Amino acid sequence: DEDKRISPERIQLEKEVAAHPFLIGMGDRHIRLLADCAMRSHFHAGGVIFREGEVANRFYLIERGKVGLESSTLGEPIQIEEIHDGDLLGWSWLFPPYAWHFTARALEETDAIFFYGTILREYCEKDHSLGFELFK
Repeated sequence: DEDKRISPERIQLEKEVAAHPFLIGMGDRHIRLLADCAMRSHFHAGGVIFREGEVANRFYLIERGKVGLESSTLGEPIQIEEIHDGDLLGWSWLFPPYAWHFTARALEETDAIFFYGTILREYCEKDHSLGFELFK
């Protein structure tokens, strides 16, 4: 049946999700669930990925590039951390009140895998083993 065929793009996305250092060793079933709520993202140098105070409903696995986390609680933005290849960007989608505590800005051309955190939270509530594997 044509509808049941998996696209080459989806197969490639699953491979990229499975190969990311943060997810190495995760089972195929969980990789498929993660890929269900994932898509490729690219950010140009200087581009804002998310802003402090906005709703946190997603996260990113950084494949290539560099991202700065900035805090502007005292006025001018100050970079407080750098996120690099292989890192996860954006934990705030996991914890109420689900708002970003920092602004994330690409410091150079950056490729990432974007995940819908709200959908993934629902998956984790239905399948506790997914949540366990993801955050152990």
